[in-house]
Amino acid sequence: MLYDMFSFVVEIVAGIFAGFLLLRFWLQALKLRPPSSLGQAIFQITDWLVKPIRRLIPGFGGLDWASLIAAFLVALTSIFLEIILSGQISLGFLLLAAVIRLLQWILYGLMALLVLEAVLSFVNPHAPLAPIIRALNAPLLSPVRRLIPPVGGIDFSTLVVLILLQLLSRVLMSALPRLYFYLA
Repeated sequence: MLYDMFSFVVEIVAGIFAGFLLLRFWLQALKLRPPSSLGQAIFQITDWLVKPIRRLIPGFGGLDWASLIAAFLVALTSIFLEIILSGQISLGFLLLAAVIRLLQWILYGLMALLVLEAVLSFVNPHAPLAPIIRALNAPLLSPVRRLIPPVGGIDFSTLVVLILLQLLSRVLMSALPRLYFYLA
């Protein structure tokens, strides 16, 4: 039971921090400027880890690789802390589990942004954060909107993308036990 509580706390804290790192990466990848208070919070929370990594690995291709690498390191650390109590695990499994956790966090973040946009579209479509959330979701929704036009004025693209992200999430989660079997 103590292991479960420790694992839960590690996963929550690491997931929230990695969420800020991934949001920083996504905002910079899309060249978006968030509202000043949100931007300040994101940078103040993540600068301590991103800046040293950026000295080693500068951004290129218009992407902030330091933020993405920092998120991977957070995933790796959280997996390591969780499994250190559970026994011997191979290095290969540790690295693959960290990649899967990072991908899982990315999927959760994208799902949260989609749900947030859907809620804001009903509650307050002119909220100050609505334009930035729409811009963050646009790369996911635009291709689906081209394939599935609105039906009766209702846009089903958000629902379709949420279902696809859920399917990807389930595939990732089912892959982890198989990887453990082959690598352990």
